[in-house]
Amino acid sequence: MAELRSEEEQVEALKRWWKENAVSLIAGVAIAAAVILGWKAWQNYQANQAETASIRYQQLLALAGQQTLDEGALSEAESLTTSLRNEHGKTLYADLAVLIQARLLVNQQDNDAARALLRELIDSTNQPYIADLAGLRLARLLLAVDQAEEALDILDGEVASALAAQQADLRGDAQMALDHPDEARQAYRRALSLAEQSDLPLFGTQLKLDNLGTLESPETLETSAASTTPAASDNSGAKDSSR
Repeated sequence: MAELRSEEEQVEALKRWWKENAVSLIAGVAIAAAVILGWKAWQNYQANQAETASIRYQQLLALAGQQTLDEGALSEAESLTTSLRNEHGKTLYADLAVLIQARLLVNQQDNDAARALLRELIDSTNQPYIADLAGLRLARLLLAVDQAEEALDILDGEVASALAAQQADLRGDAQMALDHPDEARQAYRRALSLAEQSDLPLFGTQLKLDNLGTLESPETLETSAASTTPAASDNSGAKDSSR
């Protein structure tokens, strides 16, 4: 009887506990389930978003790879780029899409729009390599419209090692545009050295350096001669005093 009474008391205690805690317990289970389901839903959403961005980027690549693009294809490319920027703006796909769109604009002779797009990308991307690459392309476009000084400003500073040789080569082009052959020669030599160190091809730089020749400019030679004149005079004076 004592055991039966003990079991009845335990059942009654359990009933009271359930009555007092059932609501909070059920709520806790519901919240935990909601969190788990919500997390899984978020993961699925992210996966779907990434897949959508990838598909749109592949479509853009296919369009950009065509030999010629009619007005409809260009409009579709712009629409895909806009979609990637607006809906997937923090992804690498969006940044790469902007680079492609800028190239398409250059092909259409719309360099102003291409430069504006590259400036936006430099300011907005969270990928340092993309910012460096966009900067090099922007500098190249600036050189095409005789804005060598601004191009040099953009080319100032360090870039990713894989792009350092290209940066030095463009600095040489900018210096040539400013009629600074000695600075251009130094930049081209540095570009070739960096390309060799990184084992990356750099086309046309050696030819540009060869066209400059190995001699320093007349201005540099005059400066060098002027700097050695006092020393020559001192030596002459020393000889006279020794006689």
